[in-house]
Amino acid sequence: MTLAALGWTARQQAEFEPHAAADCLPGRIVSEHRTHYRVATAAMEVSAEMTGRLRNAAGNRSQLPGVGDFVAVRLPQGDGNATIEAVLPRSTALIRKAAGERRPQLLAANVDVVFIVMALDGDFNMPRLARYLTLVAASGAQAVVVASKTDLSDDVTGRLAQIHAAAPGVPVHAISSRDAGSAHQLEAYFEGNRTVAFIGSSGVGKSTLTNALIEGAAQATQEVRAHDNRGRHTTTYRQLFIRPQGGSIMDTPGMRGLELWDETVTASPDYSDIEEIALQCRFRDCRHGSEPSCAVRAAVASGALEADRVAGFIELAAKARAKARFE
Repeated sequence: MTLAALGWTARQQAEFEPHAAADCLPGRIVSEHRTHYRVATAAMEVSAEMTGRLRNAAGNRSQLPGVGDFVAVRLPQGDGNATIEAVLPRSTALIRKAAGERRPQLLAANVDVVFIVMALDGDFNMPRLARYLTLVAASGAQAVVVASKTDLSDDVTGRLAQIHAAAPGVPVHAISSRDAGSAHQLEAYFEGNRTVAFIGSSGVGKSTLTNALIEGAAQATQEVRAHDNRGRHTTTYRQLFIRPQGGSIMDTPGMRGLELWDETVTASPDYSDIEEIALQCRFRDCRHGSEPSCAVRAAVASGALEADRVAGFIELAAKARAKARFE
């Protein structure tokens, strides 16, 4: 493997020069585990751990090495792991607020394009798409919406129209797992050994798409659940795949909730808890007004949800529908 295949450019080469004199090798982190990292170099893939100096210098956890980072790595003299001596400056970074904690969480580093994978079946959710678009805009990467599972939707045209209206200027591609060739329309985004990250909720088809674009079973996949037509969660940690055709894919675990860390960016409110409960409503297009068997209204009545937050959720959904009709 060459450094260029890893996405290494003249910029990284210039930033690495000070570390070359210290007997370090250039590499890229391809996976992160609890106690170590996997780092790909031009010659091999090694298990590595960060130095104590690097850990102590980080102001927060998002500044620690993460998947996609270009690094300076030192090989061990004997047994043991290699060490990550430095992290090169990032060109882009997807960072969200860690779930349930007051700290930033790095999702992906140095990605050129982000595929926001959104299923058109029972998991279709416009407020969630708005949050993903805001996340990508803050990262510096290019956003692309990949509308998956067209074969499982009864309103492909209408839902694609909603996406186009909510994301003007953002490329939108519709694909189906039953049409192996439909993913080929995405090949252009990998030209020049660019890195593409996949984000989306659990079960929307990110792993299936990864396998289609690598032309192999790189990721395990599962069938959709029969009772609600939603996919099952498969990916459990972030991983970077180097494609034999050129370019890299970063697959990420599904996210149930999303809050931005950069508070200077205006984000849509996080209604992920309400969205999950809404999936239990009798009608898929329930507006949580007078419809029978509405799980959201039942949650308000029981005290599980606050009425004010539900009102905001309903108002945001109504605005999204209106925008889709008139734009």
